[in-house]
Amino acid sequence: MSVKNMNAGSGETSYANNSVLQKVVITKTWPAVDETLKGMFITSDEYSLIADLGCSSGPNTLLVISHIIEQLSKQEHYPLEIQVFLNDLPDNDFNNLFKLITANTNTNTNTKNIIECYYIRLFPRNSLHFAYSSSSIHWLSPIPQGLEKNNKENIYIATTSPPRVFEAYSKQFERDFTTFLKLRAEEIRGGGRMVLGFLGRSVADPTSKDEFKPYTLLSETLSDMVSEGLVKEDDLHSFNIPIYGPSVQEIEAAVESEGSFNLDKMEFVFCVRAFLEPLLVVHFVSSLNVDRVFDVYAEKVEEHLSASVERSLYFFHVISLSRKTTTA
Repeated sequence: MSVKNMNAGSGETSYANNSVLQKVVITKTWPAVDETLKGMFITSDEYSLIADLGCSSGPNTLLVISHIIEQLSKQEHYPLEIQVFLNDLPDNDFNNLFKLITANTNTNTNTKNIIECYYIRLFPRNSLHFAYSSSSIHWLSPIPQGLEKNNKENIYIATTSPPRVFEAYSKQFERDFTTFLKLRAEEIRGGGRMVLGFLGRSVADPTSKDEFKPYTLLSETLSDMVSEGLVKEDDLHSFNIPIYGPSVQEIEAAVESEGSFNLDKMEFVFCVRAFLEPLLVVHFVSSLNVDRVFDVYAEKVEEHLSASVERSLYFFHVISLSRKTTTA
């Protein structure tokens, strides 16, 4: 299973109309973005190359572009030309996205799309001034190996998952994040900046606290459907969500180990059908009634929120990085 694109179009269950949480996370990154962009340009005759990595589709993407351009326009030395690159996987709904962009053009802004995974080189060396990504880096490139045998009763890391499941997820994130940093280090010019917002944990040990309760509830929903004969047990046991929320320590270790960036700032922000439906449909194919899954899931979430003293919160890391300058 490799599908990580969100629901396309602008219908009732599309990502564009079901991405309120993602919008909240984006707006929570604004202080880091604003601070990072200050003083990036020392003259007014420079152009600026900006990239939104894992941009997805819908109005949130336009929100990101508009905010960055607005902040740049407030600076004393405003770039005369801005080129914005929007990057996501081939199945992303770029048609809907560029309809929005066409209706909201800026005279000195040129927008292009790059249809490819960001775990490969996307841009020429030393070309980017600023890269941004929100709600994307936590997606793993492949699902960690060996989970089918070791995590049968869960679809993610749970408090009942054996240590080898946590280790598999953690190592895959380390490989992916290190690769991401190494590639961006080649593309971002010395002194260039990057702001990333992605899912994380507030504790080092993921089994000590269930910080991803929504996934646990979805797992319980699918288990109920197995009992009802609506989902095959083997399909459930082989389904694992390819997402990992790292701890502060894991992020710091990866940045330090890769060595190309300074970690200037890191903070927590606290903050889903369009998010999960494509994964379910691809894995369970036609054997799953998706509407039924989310009806039952909604009931479980409502019950959990009404009974829980400590409400489930998503933790998101917001980190600001600057490309180290190299000396001959």
